[in-house]
Amino acid sequence: MISQIIPKLPFINKEKTIDYYQNLGFGFVADYGDYLIATYNDSEIHFFEFGSLIPEKSDFMIYLRISNNIDRFYQQTQDKGISIHPNGNLETKPWGTREFSVIDPNGTLLTFGEKI
Repeated sequence: MISQIIPKLPFINKEKTIDYYQNLGFGFVADYGDYLIATYNDSEIHFFEFGSLIPEKSDFMIYLRISNNIDRFYQQTQDKGISIHPNGNLETKPWGTREFSVIDPNGTLLTFGEKI
């Protein structure tokens, strides 16, 4: 039985990746050199080193569900100077969510969404 799904994302520069995700509120619980584990409440993201990745050509993406007050999280993201994706401003989608998107330093698209 599946009890949890944990995405594995690439990183090019470990320090930039750690700084970026810590700024989003993640904590890093493990650093194995070329492999990192970050947590946010009960969620985890694992990161693997991918030094030859070209961020502008990355196809990596994940969707992160926000449990309450995406408007506040969006504002906190902006207040911290985290750039919003040019096509990712906070908006209500026809499928019943409010969403916004950012791109991490490795070119991974992070979309945050809350059911409404």
